[in-house]
Amino acid sequence: MRRSAALASVTMTVVLALTSCGGGGGAAPNSGTGTGSPAAAPATGGTVHVLAKADFSHLDPVRGFDGGVNNFYRLIYRGLTMFGAGPGAEGTKIVPDLATDTGTPSDGGKTWTFTLKDNLFFEDGTPITSEAVKFGFSRTFDPEAGIGSPYGKLLLDAPKDYQGPYLDGDLDTIETPDDKTVVFHLKKPFADFPSALALANFTPFPKGTGAGAAFDTKPIASGPYKVASHQRGSSLKLVRNPQWKPETDSVRAAKPDAFEWTFGLDPATIDERMLAGQGTDADAIGPSIQAATVARVQQPQIKQRTLSGLNGCTTYMSLNTTKKPLDDVRVRQAINHAINKDTVVAGMGGSALAAKGTSIQPPTIAGRVDYDPYPYNVEQARKLLAEAGLADGFSLTLDTRPDPKMAAVAVAIQDALKQVKIDLKINNIDTSTFYEVIGTPAQQHDAAVTGWCPDWASGATFLPPLFDGRNITAKGNANLAQIDDKAINERIDEIAAMTDVNEANAAYGELDKEVMKQAPIVPLAYEKLILVVGSNIAGAYQSSSFSGGIDLISVGLAKPTK
Repeated sequence: MRRSAALASVTMTVVLALTSCGGGGGAAPNSGTGTGSPAAAPATGGTVHVLAKADFSHLDPVRGFDGGVNNFYRLIYRGLTMFGAGPGAEGTKIVPDLATDTGTPSDGGKTWTFTLKDNLFFEDGTPITSEAVKFGFSRTFDPEAGIGSPYGKLLLDAPKDYQGPYLDGDLDTIETPDDKTVVFHLKKPFADFPSALALANFTPFPKGTGAGAAFDTKPIASGPYKVASHQRGSSLKLVRNPQWKPETDSVRAAKPDAFEWTFGLDPATIDERMLAGQGTDADAIGPSIQAATVARVQQPQIKQRTLSGLNGCTTYMSLNTTKKPLDDVRVRQAINHAINKDTVVAGMGGSALAAKGTSIQPPTIAGRVDYDPYPYNVEQARKLLAEAGLADGFSLTLDTRPDPKMAAVAVAIQDALKQVKIDLKINNIDTSTFYEVIGTPAQQHDAAVTGWCPDWASGATFLPPLFDGRNITAKGNANLAQIDDKAINERIDEIAAMTDVNEANAAYGELDKEVMKQAPIVPLAYEKLILVVGSNIAGAYQSSSFSGGIDLISVGLAKPTK
């Protein structure tokens, strides 16, 4: 999804004049103007409405880490750096946010120094200082709160037993020589540190705030908007933050006066409302449409307000290698061969909404190798299970969400595994807590249907978080397979030490193949999005930095008084 302009979303498409639902070529956004043209520049004012199936996982940025909430965070939070605004390459560039530039490395890239801009304030008027940066960043180590992005723990040097500022106080490896200067010491050199700092878990907060789950109910904003109200599972409203100074922020357009989310809507209901576009729904955006709705977007009046493209993520099924019989590589390989990816794609809505998954990394990743290690082969699956002494079958439990698409995927997997006498029991977990539950090893079952979106377009943000066994944690664990292989871990270190970006990306492409020899996951599909926006929406484009969703910091209304 992101790294730099040189590695920008190589296959992301933004197709407003939707000539094909297959997510094909790289057309530019519709350049039309006026109502009904999503790419037109928005005016100032009005309220953008967002129709959603479920509430955000967390308002606290060290807790949440999915594409939708990361997009939302940019409206209320600021970091030292950020991903730019714009379709394609513009949205993948790393640019300064609270900092004056993207940082100065020293000590071979193991130390980074940043200087803060002037006139930076939190919503309560408290100045944003280097101490606030240090405190906010150290929150990622908190054992209860730090369950989101793993990059703080992966990159920042810290004592092995450090548990964040609430339990252990200041993190001495982050230095604050004055109010505007902050110096980070890393575990090892990392040339992409400015990209990592664009992630939401690196968010400053006033020292001493946010203990427990405080920020999930009352965040402290540093961005152009602040939370006015939040009814969990029902609604959320953002209004302007008067302490945000636009002269300090060259990226966030902040054109609307407010944003209002409505949660808990049935996907079919959202589709009907977006197609009709009546009342405030003319000022609305929503999630990707359902499979049953795809044909209807071919109507001319709908085409002109439609966006389509890959979301840059891989949907996969993790296999918990610590549980029997999944600790046997032959069993995991058999499961990979037994699953018919065509029926999975059909369950996700067909080729208009998904492409068959083969490798771990999606097509948007630089250096990715196109290969298929486990083509559909039921006989080969049976042979492997027989070799493992399991020809008579066994039972597994699959964790998933009560989402129609994910339910269809789970059933497709269940039906496929019946052919090899595997009885798959489906365990539905509430959507709002799903990632938290499956990221807690003590609560994991045998397998889970989930997905991973890279944090920039590099294998560095795909393979290490998912397969480095040294990063398995009791909470917020991204290595759902719980694989801890010495050879994989060592190769990750070797690639991380490479200074040539292209060489490193090519090496990650080869490592993808080595990981899949052990079959810790089943790559299922590369999802596509088809988004319909309201007729009064302007400034809308799909962002490859946020799972193909509409970039919230640029969207607004064509005619705010409508």
